[in-house]
Amino acid sequence: MAITDESNKAPTELDTFLPLDGSNLKDGVLSAKYKVQVAPRDVEAGQVDGNGFDPFAERKVDNPTTDCDTLTHLLKASLGTGILAMPIAFKNAGLLVGIFATILVAFICTHCAYILVKCAHMLYHKTRTTEMSFADVAETAFSTGPQWAKKFAKPSRYLIQISLFATYFGTCSVYTVIVAANFKQIIEHYQGLDGGEYSIRLITVYLLIPLILLSWIPDLKYLAPVSMVANIFMGTGLGITFYYLVWDLPPLNSVPLVASVENFPQFFSITVFAMEAIGVVMPLENSMKTPQHFVGICGVLNKGMSAVTLVYIFLGFLGYAKYQDQTMGSITLNLPTEEIPAQVVKILIALAVFCTFGLQFYVCLDIGWNTIKSRFVKRPRLSNYIMRTVLVIGAVLLAVAVPTIEPFIGLIGAFCFSILGLLIPVFIETVTYWDVGFGPGNWVALKNVIITVMGLIALIFGSRSAIIDIVSLYT
Repeated sequence: MAITDESNKAPTELDTFLPLDGSNLKDGVLSAKYKVQVAPRDVEAGQVDGNGFDPFAERKVDNPTTDCDTLTHLLKASLGTGILAMPIAFKNAGLLVGIFATILVAFICTHCAYILVKCAHMLYHKTRTTEMSFADVAETAFSTGPQWAKKFAKPSRYLIQISLFATYFGTCSVYTVIVAANFKQIIEHYQGLDGGEYSIRLITVYLLIPLILLSWIPDLKYLAPVSMVANIFMGTGLGITFYYLVWDLPPLNSVPLVASVENFPQFFSITVFAMEAIGVVMPLENSMKTPQHFVGICGVLNKGMSAVTLVYIFLGFLGYAKYQDQTMGSITLNLPTEEIPAQVVKILIALAVFCTFGLQFYVCLDIGWNTIKSRFVKRPRLSNYIMRTVLVIGAVLLAVAVPTIEPFIGLIGAFCFSILGLLIPVFIETVTYWDVGFGPGNWVALKNVIITVMGLIALIFGSRSAIIDIVSLYT
């Protein structure tokens, strides 16, 4: 029988069930082992459980971030280089379909991030914990879920940690290559034919010291101004790009409104991987002064993703409408290189990507440090900075060794982000709320099935596209 209060109201979904033999009593008092921990469904509203435990009040964070800081980081994480591929995504969907499909993808990505944080807040109350990483949320959800899910607790943790580290470490290497490639184009343009061709590997090596210094920024609180600068650079670069797109825009009636159905999976995979920022969601939430403000109708997550979605739609729509069949993989490739504003766009985007390196790197740092910090209790700060330096050197060396690494990381991203960004959050929600019931007609179960199908589509077609790019690169 379940414990209820004195008014005999119905037990909540997370009430603890007790044995009937009286072993739960000691001197007539309920044993602490069996005390009820009630977790209200809308814990993100800042309520406390039946024992008066408030994880948000109990959380102790050095240099917590404000809502504005978190919003800045979220915008920077979502407005990455993938936005430059939105016009080619619209080409695969059509002008009209692209608008509604982008809204759909944004809704799915935002919802998956939302349910991850919502489940984390539930598990805070259930386990009396104040913060968790992405891997912690998955492991806790499975270990405290139904009996059949317990055996997946440790494997889910390892899968998330390995996938996140591989994806974001590779992303850091790709960002290094992107910055070097943009500066290389500008240098060669002004050097002319007599200046020779600069080695992208050499320019990448020049970036090592600045990147190490960037990685030494201690936490997300002090990284917020860097993300703000990156947003300014990216916003200015996109503003100049919009100028090119709206100038002498051809009639819209000449642009296909609906593309071939067989091209739509390509649109879906490009847009998912452009918008997805699941790896930074829990680090951002864990660093907040008011983590309950991250979710909710007017929460940081919804505000940030709404703004990101509008920018993605405008760039994709105008980029495809302007260049149509000549639309290239990155919209900056369509800009006239010989013109000064176009060169400014390349420089600004390179600087924005450089500044974004710190935020992407923080995911690798968080995973790496949580793995090894127990071994360095005597000098943790020195050990932390040594690890930061080693990770940056590793990322730069990888970029120097394989400057054409981007297609390979595209394959890792297609595989990992489909699993991490769409499938894992759905499974976490399912096991977290398993006691509520997922019988026939349950809308949550139906919704999760739909998202799972879309995640598998993104996984299959995203991986296929990346493999084709790799094959074409070496043939």
